[in-house]
Amino acid sequence: MVESTARTLRADAERSVRAILKAAEQVLTEDPGASMEQIAAAAGVARTTVHRRFASRQALIEALTTSAARQLAQAVEDGRPDTAPPLVAMHRITAGVLQVKSAWAFALELPTAPDSEAALLQRDIARRCVTVLERARADGLIAEGADLEWVRRVYYALLGETLHGDRDGSDPDTLATRIIETLLHGAGPRP
Repeated sequence: MVESTARTLRADAERSVRAILKAAEQVLTEDPGASMEQIAAAAGVARTTVHRRFASRQALIEALTTSAARQLAQAVEDGRPDTAPPLVAMHRITAGVLQVKSAWAFALELPTAPDSEAALLQRDIARRCVTVLERARADGLIAEGADLEWVRRVYYALLGETLHGDRDGSDPDTLATRIIETLLHGAGPRP
């Protein structure tokens, strides 16, 4: 009985943390100077609940960036970067990343301390991206002499422009196809 109660409390705490982080993303997107009280109200929890979960506004911001980076890393992992055919992995990862970046744009654009978990996750994501590009090059999808770090940076720029531009109501799969086609073929005519 005690173990069941502890699990229920942990589940409730996890739900409230998720609600607070989601509310923080929404509120801070609209007003980066929003107070903890405003975030609590948007999350539907008491201000004391926010303060109990996060010792300070900075702690909340750090948790927000870490949570968003974890979700981004999970989107990359869900694309099976090491096992799916490279073109399939690139498409899945791109669609997943677009969804996460759309939902957590504020958190993912915040600066992070170089040794923070969020920064470590971002570096690992960049490394995994280059690994997928290496596999794509081995399959002949990318030119043998291509600078893969440059290709990664172009890919990131395409993601950023897609997220900041007019997406004309396109779903993540359609946008992912457009990004991958542009990355691999540029704007030139297709054979």
